[in-house]
Order: sequence, then structure tokens, then C-alpha cells
Amino acid sequence: MLVGVVPNFSEGRRQDVIEAIVEALQVPGVKLVYRQADPDHNRLDTTLIGSPDAVKRAALAGAAKAVGLIDMDRHSGGHPRMGAVDVIPFMPIRGFTMEDTIKLARDFAKELADALNVPVYLYDRAALSPERQSLAEVRRGEYEGLKEAVARGERLPDFGPHEIGKAGAVAVGARKPLIAFNMYLSGTDDDGAKEIGRAVRESSGGLPAVRAIGFLVPERGCVTVSMNLVDYEVTGLRGAFDAVAAEAAKRGMEVLDSEIVGLVPQAALSEDDVAYLRLEGFDAAKQVLERLVSRARNGIGGQTVEGFLKDLGSDAATPGGGVVAALSGAAGAALIGMVGRLTIGRKGYEDLEARMRELVAEADRSRIGLLELADHDAHAFDGVMAAFKMSKETDGQKAARAAAIQAGYRRSADVPMEIARAAVALMPLAAEATESGNVNAASDATCAAQMLHAAALCGIYNVEINLAPLKDRAAAAAMAGEVAQLRARADELLMAAAAAFKRRLAS
Repeated sequence: MLVGVVPNFSEGRRQDVIEAIVEALQVPGVKLVYRQADPDHNRLDTTLIGSPDAVKRAALAGAAKAVGLIDMDRHSGGHPRMGAVDVIPFMPIRGFTMEDTIKLARDFAKELADALNVPVYLYDRAALSPERQSLAEVRRGEYEGLKEAVARGERLPDFGPHEIGKAGAVAVGARKPLIAFNMYLSGTDDDGAKEIGRAVRESSGGLPAVRAIGFLVPERGCVTVSMNLVDYEVTGLRGAFDAVAAEAAKRGMEVLDSEIVGLVPQAALSEDDVAYLRLEGFDAAKQVLERLVSRARNGIGGQTVEGFLKDLGSDAATPGGGVVAALSGAAGAALIGMVGRLTIGRKGYEDLEARMRELVAEADRSRIGLLELADHDAHAFDGVMAAFKMSKETDGQKAARAAAIQAGYRRSADVPMEIARAAVALMPLAAEATESGNVNAASDATCAAQMLHAAALCGIYNVEINLAPLKDRAAAAAMAGEVAQLRARADELLMAAAAAFKRRLAS
């Protein structure tokens, strides 16, 4: 069974807080398949997929971290919000019904309120009353307005305390996969943007299955109409785009561009839609839901070879060379395991059986570890890209952005360094398998050494390119020194394996 959860947090600018929340979300049994920090909206959107119990644990861990780090009295941003953890909707993905998802959401809402002592409201399919099915109604007045209403004894939460502190309140729901679609329009007519939002949303007599709000985005010098398409089969992306564009034209506004925030079902987006909708920053490899479901079970290792190669060959920044390095290393580890297993129990190798079992166990552990590093590398550069999107209007914002960029580059160097270390550490086993393993598999053991050598060098190249922008020259110099040692050791071990292979051929 697979369930999705889409926690949204009221922080899109402080990179240290963002990373702390993202790290907390990643508990065993779930896969973080999407994250986007938007500094203009001051909001972090995440999506996780996993077993029902695991996604509950992930959502609770992320919420706990956010509640401890975000003060809503100091928060401002372009997107409506009511709490540090603003919304936590659950959605059925595979082998889990909507009825199951509703129960999961309601159970989680009570657990969240009890554990963190925060007010929790149920919305959408999980709502206990019809008036709370609408998230807009639940969040009406945002943090400030809701706080005043609860203080008057009105609009009390479904679970938790009847007062709202600095962490605000949380909306927990159950819903079908929706599409968060924002359109950016020329001009700064805030009232005009609000009128367009009212014109296109279902609650005001507009498009069915569409929720919309318009507001000014001063950081971009334009306005936006932010929409949730709650059932794309009723109103799809083009229908929403055309309606907003028509309303904008009536008011002398033009569509600048648009964005899909989070994931989108494959059936909702044709190949021509990216250009038609003027989508900016869309990454099909990371945002099409169906492409990510298979990864949720076992990361990149859960993809088909063709699916991975298609993603690798796309114009997306990741996966890239670092992931290839990790997979090359994992292939080398698998070959070592193969040679060990072909040696165990074979006549003439009885004295080596205990050692070969140790070799197989180490190879298997390394294969799993390198696959995990492939996943880490695929996301390592996300921090850099998110940092470059941070605001830089004030000196404080510029400093925070610069620090976040540097932290992102350091992480993007650290992960491939781990890959190179792991590959070089495994190379002696490849040489040993070549020297003493089943002679009929000596070529496979030597190929393992070659794959591990490639993994080490590919990892090193990715370290070096990310060291160049680092301003901490002492740290960069230390890593460069280690890189030189790893490169020399990898070359030495490859030559040892090749020499062992020649000896086996001659024996």
C-alpha cells in the first residue's frame, strides 16, 4: 500500500530551517519525492510517498520540527497561511481507498494535536462538518484572523487546545491528488488579481473543481492567481489557464508565465502543455506523479533501467554524474557479490568459503549503501537551486541567500565525496576476488574493479566542480587534498586487479 502526504510549511527563506524540516521528514519507510521552497510565498512544499504508518510518522516528525522553529507572529508571505505547519493533506496512491485515507487523516489529526499541543482542523474529505470541507473557509482570516476568532470562542478546532499560540494551527485533510497551479500576470493591480481569483473559482460561480485566490507579489513586481485544481478531469490545466488569461485580458493584464507547485498526474499534462501554459521551472522527472511512485519503494533502485536512462538523458539538472558514479559503484559491488557466490560451495575453493561469505556480506552492504548515496546525490543539488531563488532585496536577505548557496554547494561536494570514498574502500575486495575467487569469474571481478574505479573518478569530478564556488578555502583545500589521495589509491588498486587478472589467465 502506498499513501502520499503533502505537508506545507510556512518557511521559504531561511535555508537552515528548511533543511532541518526536510531532514526530519525523512523517516524509514517513506521517500521524499518533491520539495520546493518559495521565498516569495515564504512557503515550503513537500511531498512524501510510503506506507500508511510511515507517512504518518514522517508528517509528525516534520511538524514537530516546524513548530519548534517557526514563529507565526514574525511570518509574512504572499500565500495564505494559518500555522507553522499550514496543511497536511493525505492522498491514496496505490492499494489504499479514499475511505482508508479519511480514517488515516482523522487518526493522525488527533495524534498531532495530542503530541504537539496545537489546534488541528479537519478539511476536505476528512472534514467532520460540511462547512469545513473548504480549506479556504478553514483558513479564513489566516493566522491573525483565526487567532482572534478562537479567542472569542468561535471557529474552535476539531482537536487540540482552544487557543492559538505562536505555532498557529494545522489543517489536516484527505483528498485526491490535486494540481497547485500559479499564474503570474503583468502589473501590480492587487484588486484586479483578487477579482480574477473570484471569477474563476467554483465557490463564486466560476470553474468547477477550482479553488483560486489572487494577490500581489511585490518581490516579482507582478500579481498572481494561485489555483488548486482539485479534480483535473473536471477542470484541467488548459481550461484554468484560458479562463484566467481571458479575465486578465479584460483588465489589461498579460500572462507572464506559470508554474506547477508540487506534483501533477501524467494524464493532466500533454507534451504541448509546457509551452502552451508558459510553464517555468517544470521538471517532469521530478514532478510527474507516476514517475515517482516506482521510486518510492526503493529510490532510484526502484526505477526501470529505461526509466532511469530517460530521466538521465533529460534536460533536468538531476540525476547526473554523481548518481551515475553511485550506480557504477553499486554495479561493482554487485559483481563482487556474484563472484563470491560463484566461489562458495565450489570444488577446489573449500578453504576460501568463510572468507568469501565475508566478502559477499560486505559487497551486499556496500551495494545498498551506494544506492542510498545515489538518492542523496539526486537531491543534493536541490539546495543550491532553491537558494538561488531566495530573495535578495535587503542586505539581510542577500546574506541569507549567500549562506544558503554556500551550504548547498558544500552538500553537493560532500555526497560525491562519500561515493568516491565508498568506491575506493571496496576496490581491494575486487582485487581479492580477482586473485582468489572462482577463476571462471575472474573477468567479472576485474570488471568490478573497473566499475569501482569509474565510480571513484566520477565522484571526484563532481566534488571538484562543486569545490570551485566554495568561499571556505580551507575546507576546499582539505577536500582537494583528500581527492588527490583517493584518485591515486583508485589508480593503484585498478592496476592491482588488472595484474591479478593476468596472473589468473596464465595459471
